Amino acid sequence: MPQPDIEEQEEPLDPAMERIRRKMVLLQLVSGGILFVCFMAVLAAVVYKVAQRPDAPAAVASTGGFSVPAGQPLAAAAELPAGFSIQSVSLSGSQILFYGLLDGDRKVFIFDLAAGRIVADVTVGVPQ
Repeated sequence: MPQPDIEEQEEPLDPAMERIRRKMVLLQLVSGGILFVCFMAVLAAVVYKVAQRPDAPAAVASTGGFSVPAGQPLAAAAELPAGFSIQSVSLSGSQILFYGLLDGDRKVFIFDLAAGRIVADVTVGVPQ
């Protein structure tokens, strides 16, 4: 008694289905090739960026609108008027706000680190 084949023989597809199968295989190969090329481009970009990285840190750190030398503090002097008593100080970016009293009037002075000078002199008052 003859034994049946373990693997069944596939019957050939009709010509229309065979064309569709070939197109799908071609599309799969093209898509895989494009994906491989894109992957290689990303890998090359990463290797390029790592190779171009500087070995030493920058000598000057830039913060906001002014530069701070690396390894040493920024030196500046805020010339406030004589007799001004400071009640509070606030920092925003490169500007320092001094709030206090001068001759009984409430005053605000804004010192800009980038400019190195007082940029605003504001008298604070409440209308009566």
